[in-house]
Amino acid sequence: MDTIASLFSFITTPVSWVIVQFHSVYGKVFGPDTGWAWGLSIVSLVILIRICLIPLFVKQIKATRAMQTLQPEMKKIQERYKNDKQRQSEEMMKLYKESGTNPLSSCLPILAQSPFFFALYHVLNGIATGSTIGVINDSLLASARKAHIFGAPLAAKFTDGSSKVEALGATLTDVRVVTAIMIVMMSASQFYTQRQLMTKNVDTTVKTPFMQQQKMLMYVFPVMFAIFGINFPVGVLVYWLTTNVWTMGQQMYVIHNNPTPGSKAQAAYLERLTKHVTHHEKTRSRGEKAIVKAIVSKGRDRNEFERKFINSLTKVGLVAQPDGTVAKGETAAVEAEDGTPTTAAPRRQQPKRQTKAQRQSAAAKAADESAENAVEDAEPKTSLTKSDEPEDAKPATAAKKPAPKPAGGTRSKAQSGQRKGPQRPKSPSKK
Repeated sequence: MDTIASLFSFITTPVSWVIVQFHSVYGKVFGPDTGWAWGLSIVSLVILIRICLIPLFVKQIKATRAMQTLQPEMKKIQERYKNDKQRQSEEMMKLYKESGTNPLSSCLPILAQSPFFFALYHVLNGIATGSTIGVINDSLLASARKAHIFGAPLAAKFTDGSSKVEALGATLTDVRVVTAIMIVMMSASQFYTQRQLMTKNVDTTVKTPFMQQQKMLMYVFPVMFAIFGINFPVGVLVYWLTTNVWTMGQQMYVIHNNPTPGSKAQAAYLERLTKHVTHHEKTRSRGEKAIVKAIVSKGRDRNEFERKFINSLTKVGLVAQPDGTVAKGETAAVEAEDGTPTTAAPRRQQPKRQTKAQRQSAAAKAADESAENAVEDAEPKTSLTKSDEPEDAKPATAAKKPAPKPAGGTRSKAQSGQRKGPQRPKSPSKK
């Protein structure tokens, strides 16, 4: 143990110094020997470490996005070598190497904070054994040994015997109940974080070995935390539970505001973004502009959720611009499922509904017009000059002969506006 502690001496001293500085602040509020002062010091240490790891977390997100761009190539490799798993794995690793991506990039935050975890473990182990470590002197060591969290000392473990627990001023029942609850909470938070990642923020259209690995870790990590947790001091359990809660909240924020393309989280995000943009007719935040800009730049490589987003904007007369903004457009072009732009048929304009009074006035006007036309047709038409010959002296050839019947017994086609069948000859007009 001393050999391992000496290996981590370069980090145990800074960690112990940070804990002491936070303890001096919380000790003035809660008292220097209370579990709140020491427990909150450990929680503050976790928050400080995770804030320092935010750039690494951003790098992890970028690496994950780079992995998403390789999904089409991964799908081709799966289809090409679907009967040869070994060759499929070799081609996948070759693709990772050529593109410069790392499928294990999601483990970077855990690996980066591992030295701090081991340093804190050795600091708390020194408190349990009564030995000073780092900047923790004898007075601080005595104060830390008196600190209890819900009746359990900071340095106590689930596997400790009754004699060791009594030396720390506690009972074995209190220690085991508190540690068991914290182990269950730690394992449950780890399982929920991994499950949230697999069910909401993963592109389900492509099944890759990386996804299978993450699914396996979803069940392996909680079991590992439960097994190793019984050997962790209460202070280390506080550290690990705090970092799990931080990771869960940080991941929820990323999934809600910057989801993985092709995932269920992206479908929900684009649905919310569609309602927001169509209501305000613009993108307001920088994050919204970045999402819209990325979707526009994809062109025909958009997935079904992104095409649905573009089509929803087009239907209301908005067009997404390359810079991430939206503007009103006159065209009604939408994209098909394969990304091909098609022109949407214009909506049929329904006639405006008239009131009852308007309909009655229109009917009365039509009736008056038809009556006037009937009167005009009934009046006899005479020529201005009368003929001297009697009417019966006119030659019979003057009368209009009926049209000859078509040959072959076929009916002549009715002209436009006339009814079918032979037409009734009109009477000759009187002159």
